[in-house]
Amino acid sequence: MTAPHAKADLLRYLQEARDALLWKLEGLSEYDVRRPLTPTGTNLLGLVKHVAGVELGYLGDTFGRPYFETEPPPLWWYTRDAEPNADMWATPEESREQITGLYRQAWRHSDRTVEALDLEATGQVPWWPQERREVTLHHVLVRVISDTQRHAGHADIVRELIDGSAGLNPAADNLPAGDRAWWDRHRARLERAAREASDG
Repeated sequence: MTAPHAKADLLRYLQEARDALLWKLEGLSEYDVRRPLTPTGTNLLGLVKHVAGVELGYLGDTFGRPYFETEPPPLWWYTRDAEPNADMWATPEESREQITGLYRQAWRHSDRTVEALDLEATGQVPWWPQERREVTLHHVLVRVISDTQRHAGHADIVRELIDGSAGLNPAADNLPAGDRAWWDRHRARLERAAREASDG
């Protein structure tokens, strides 16, 4: 596979994950995109904020292409003295539009980095230990895709907990066809199987 084709494949999978993650916010109230639905506080808008930072850090700062060059970075940025998990939730002052807008700007910034550099181009991850700080663009792209897909999976589950919506993307939900009654029967069957296995 030639480098341009490899880049195109990598960017396609990254964009699919980006789109899926943002789609999970559609049609929800401000409360629902922000509310924590796991014991560790996982929430939809926080996931978007986090992956925006991931892209801007790994595909910006790592390759000497900082996004926050002419303006100060936000308080949650890794170069600031941020509180733990500050990039995983939205404050009341941070609007949905700000965070999703930053994420879309991160896409453009990341894509320009990928277009400008060879896959074997090297960079330095500033927040990694010195002995393993040097990375290639190829390595970083795979890492960012993996991270984004992982968080898109988190968003799938969080959205289902909010209103029952599930699926891969608007065009293909990637789920078996079935109405609410079918899914209720399916879930009940899984519950029975789990109980039988634990009693056996």
